[in-house]
Amino acid sequence: MRILVKGAGVAGLTVAHELASGGADVIVIEKSSAPGGGASWLAGGMLAPFCEREAAEPTVVELGREAARWWEAAVPGLVHFNGTLVVAPPRDTAELRRFATRTEGHSHVAADEIASLEPDLAGRFRAGLFFPQEAHLDPRQALRALAEKLQAAGVRFLFNRTEPPRGETFDRVVDCTGFAAAASVPELRGVRGEMLYLETREVRLSRTVRLIHPRFPVYIVPRSGGRFMVGATMIESADEGPITARSAMELLNAAYALHPAFGEARIVEAAAGIRPAYPDNLPKIEERNGTLFVNGFHRHGFLLSPALAREAARIVLGGDGRDAGGAPQDTAFAPTVTKI
Repeated sequence: MRILVKGAGVAGLTVAHELASGGADVIVIEKSSAPGGGASWLAGGMLAPFCEREAAEPTVVELGREAARWWEAAVPGLVHFNGTLVVAPPRDTAELRRFATRTEGHSHVAADEIASLEPDLAGRFRAGLFFPQEAHLDPRQALRALAEKLQAAGVRFLFNRTEPPRGETFDRVVDCTGFAAAASVPELRGVRGEMLYLETREVRLSRTVRLIHPRFPVYIVPRSGGRFMVGATMIESADEGPITARSAMELLNAAYALHPAFGEARIVEAAAGIRPAYPDNLPKIEERNGTLFVNGFHRHGFLLSPALAREAARIVLGGDGRDAGGAPQDTAFAPTVTKI
C-alpha cells in the first residue's frame, strides 16, 4: 500500500512511523526544509498526562498514558523518566491546592522533599506536587531521530513542497499539516503559544518544573548544554508574528521567580507558534473528500500523537493497531473518528 503523508511535524512523523511499521510504502512531504517545521519545533516535549488533566478532558489522560513508552521504543534513550514537579510561591498556595484537586497520580511534597528532588530549588518553596509517572523529551532531538529512523527504514521525504511530484499516485493520503489545514478543516482555530530558550550554568534541573501562575501554566523544561525551555502562553489567535513584549516579560518573571539565577541567563531564542485546535480542544481523525486528516492536538502534540497515529494506521491499513515496539494496543479510548 502506497501512502502519502502531508506534514513532517510530530503528527506526520508518528503517523508515518506507524504506517511504515505496518508495511506501507510511505512518502512524506513537508513545506519546510527539514522535519519538525511549525509548532512541533517549539514544543515543550512534556509527556505529562496527569498534569494536563488540570485544564484538559479525561480523554487526554487516557490517550496520553502510553506516550512515554511509545517514544522510548521509537527513539530509545531520549525520554527522561524523572516525573514532573509542580510548585507555587506562598501567595499561590490556594492555586496549588486547586491544581491538586483537579489532577491525579501525584504526591504532596514539602520543602525538604522538593530540595531532595531538585537541590537547586532548596529553600525556595514550602510545598509542591510530584508526579512520578510523567516524563519529558527534547522535541528537536526526538523529531530528528524519528525522521532519521524513518529514512533508514525506506520512508521517502520530500521537503520544500506542499504537493507530491506530478504523476505520483497513492492509495491513501493522510494530512497532518496542523493549522495549515484550516482551509480544508474550517472547524480548526489557531492557539498561539510563545516560548523562550534560556541558557545558564547556574541552575540545574532534572525534570520539568511547573510554576503556578495566575494567568497561564508556566513550565520550565531542562535541555542539554545548560539550556531551558520556558513556556508557554495560550492566546486565542492565529497571529504568527514574533513573541510579544508582555509575554516575554511574564515568562522571564516566572523563570526568575523559580530561581533568581535565571535573571542572568542568556536569552538564546524567543519564538511563537500556532497550535491547531478544535472547539473542544481534543484531537480528531476525520475523512474529508478521500483524505484522512489527523489534527487538533492543541498543546498536546507529543503527548497524544502516538495514540492518534496508531488509530490512523489502523484505519488506513485495516490492522489492529500496534505500538512502536510491535505490542498490541488497547483501543478502548480511541479518538473521535468521523467521515465527511
